[in-house]
Amino acid sequence: MTMSIAYIGVSIVVLAVVAILVFFVSKGTRENRLTPLAGLAFGFVLAGILFGDDRVVGYGLMGVGVVLAIVDIVMRWRKVT
Repeated sequence: MTMSIAYIGVSIVVLAVVAILVFFVSKGTRENRLTPLAGLAFGFVLAGILFGDDRVVGYGLMGVGVVLAIVDIVMRWRKVT
């Protein structure tokens, strides 16, 4: 029981440090927003996690999300170069 509480405590501290760093470091930088395709990919990955009780459905949704994310990355990369 004490080890799980220690893991939770360490996780909260690490999350707080990351949040503080992101908040203070990104003040002067340009804001990068999610593209609609990246948002859709993120939604599919989250749905795969939430509906992961059935492996076929969970992994299928996550796979679709990863493929959409890769397509979005390639599209953004081609736009830059």
